Amino acid sequence: MICDLFGQGIFAIDGDKWKQQRKLASYEFSTRVLRDFSCSIFRTNAAKLVRLLAKFSRAGLVFDVQDVLMRCTLDSIFKVGFGVELNCLEGSNEEGKEFMKAFDDSNALVHRRLIDPFWKLKRFLNIGCEATLRKNVKVIDDFVHAVIKTKRKHLTMQQDMNDKEDILSRFMMESQKDPENMTDQYLRDIILNFMIAGKDTSASTLSWFFYMLCKYPLIQEKIFQEVKDVTSSQESKPQIEEFVANLTDATLDKMHYLHAALTETLRLYPAVPIDGREAESDDTLPDGHMVKKGDLINYMAYAMGRMPYVWGDDAEEFRPERWLINGVFQPQSPFKFVAFHAGPRICLGKEFAYRQMKIVSSTLLRFFRFKLATETRNITYRTMFTLHMDKGLLVSVIPRIVFFGISERQQCLQ
Repeated sequence: MICDLFGQGIFAIDGDKWKQQRKLASYEFSTRVLRDFSCSIFRTNAAKLVRLLAKFSRAGLVFDVQDVLMRCTLDSIFKVGFGVELNCLEGSNEEGKEFMKAFDDSNALVHRRLIDPFWKLKRFLNIGCEATLRKNVKVIDDFVHAVIKTKRKHLTMQQDMNDKEDILSRFMMESQKDPENMTDQYLRDIILNFMIAGKDTSASTLSWFFYMLCKYPLIQEKIFQEVKDVTSSQESKPQIEEFVANLTDATLDKMHYLHAALTETLRLYPAVPIDGREAESDDTLPDGHMVKKGDLINYMAYAMGRMPYVWGDDAEEFRPERWLINGVFQPQSPFKFVAFHAGPRICLGKEFAYRQMKIVSSTLLRFFRFKLATETRNITYRTMFTLHMDKGLLVSVIPRIVFFGISERQQCLQ
């Protein structure tokens, strides 16, 4: 059902191919090279975000923060994952923006198959939403295959292939050992699966995070104060490059309240709201329910995060303090907090995602205060595999520092 979009990537397959991709990806995410490279990219793009939002602020513009974050994380995952500079955030890559729209729309169209009993007939006749999906997949395929072709040219010009920073280079090195099975089409599938993991999950979580901070301004100020204290950026005119350069792992690890707020966002708005597993053999669930080999079992992380039975009577409240003991973040069991799954298939990119979200959010909150464009609009989600906001999130930003011409003291008086 999802193979038209995700092919034989890690989220769509099982068995030996899943094990192969999982093993190689697991090694990559544990390397110091990837961690240092990714942090450098996250910091660079966070600085670009500040400059972009500063332009919006000076012009008095309202903007869709979800769209901005999606473009930012798309740039990041393509650079970190595939060694390609897209520049979608700065709006200079029309092909990249067309690709992102085609991918997001395809995500929703493939998900719609779950409730459309006639999707196979529509695909056969190439009509309706299935015709649209086919056109979108063509746009996606053309773009990704161009990326692979370009990457191959770059690699052939480089003699030393043993210390590549991006993930795609590693998979290409592996493909040389088994060119019959690890074809360009297979690499295409790997790229799209890593892209949805690296772009959609982080950007959608950050979108809901800023929505929550707009709804709870006191929590927004608490996080700002923590960021300010931890980074020792008390001056009223910090330089962007200097600030992001100081966002090291050690500094980020001290931001317990920010980590708790991001985790609380994921509890209420998990990036993947529903997921499922197929039984490899007959089994009995903890409640005594029998399942047969081949049975598909779905679980709703979105609903589980709101259950009083699991999280207490305040389950539907946004309360980061539930994750803190004496101001220190305390994780819960992954079988209770299922946003990153649990067991053998727990998300390999968990720390990768937290690192990106903390760098982006701490930077933006140090330089800006966020406000909803309208308090009356009902914010809801778009039905797809990842929890996007429907029609985005319109916000305005207020500069916190003299750097943009208005001091914190002046802002407090307004």
